[in-house]
Amino acid sequence: MSKKVAVVTGANKGIGLAIVKGLCKAGFKGDILLTARNEKLGQEAIAGLQAEGCKNVIFHQLDICDQGSSLKLKKFLEEKYGGLDVLVNNAGLAFKNSATEPFGEQAEVTMRTNFWGTLWVCHALLPILRPNARVVNVSSFVSKKSLDQSNPELQAKFRNKDLSEEELCLLMGEFVHAAQTGDHTAQGWPNTAYGTTKIGVTVLSKIQARVFSETRPGDGILLNACCPGWVRTDMAGQNASKSPEEGAETPVYLAMLPEGAKEPHGQLVWDKTVQEW
Repeated sequence: MSKKVAVVTGANKGIGLAIVKGLCKAGFKGDILLTARNEKLGQEAIAGLQAEGCKNVIFHQLDICDQGSSLKLKKFLEEKYGGLDVLVNNAGLAFKNSATEPFGEQAEVTMRTNFWGTLWVCHALLPILRPNARVVNVSSFVSKKSLDQSNPELQAKFRNKDLSEEELCLLMGEFVHAAQTGDHTAQGWPNTAYGTTKIGVTVLSKIQARVFSETRPGDGILLNACCPGWVRTDMAGQNASKSPEEGAETPVYLAMLPEGAKEPHGQLVWDKTVQEW
């Protein structure tokens, strides 16, 4: 039961796949669960990794937008491993600039995956984290840029160190509602669905880290948000400046922070460096 285990979401391609590979190459001692919605694509990714010598990778189906799917994964982890040691919330989506869907629809769909999906995985899996666990929520530098484009009142709310998870959830809901009615810019929101969802992920990470410091102070759990950078993936396109392997460097670094490390914790980290929020 004491074998270590890591979970990476949205890991059948792109940055997620590179994170799984990176954990394997960094010598993670235990099983690495590559999760994805599509079992066929997930199993193909596993076969490719095993051909490259990553023998400790296992596929488990996970649709982060389905709360039941996260609970199924929790049950599997509890029964097989008795807990969880590393969680990398990487699954996410972004509409292309050329997308024709109405902005309100883009906001709702993007928020459902990037913010609510990540939150639901956390609600299922954070309670089973073992001491010295590491959690990495993949956010984006766009979250900081989008925060700076918000009005001063919203900026103050998102920088408030006492903001609760419930209050953050209400703010994310307000953005979607404003986007659907076409009022989001008038209300001081940035004109980006992806960026706003990633504000949510960064602030959620700060809240979660604070809660762990209060409720499990001696357990050495470290939880951070990170920005992989502009990475060549299906989502960002092929003109981006980093390879998926380069994009995986900071998430892997945070997932492998040594036992006894006290920081970073509750930070937004980019190129292994803590960013000001």
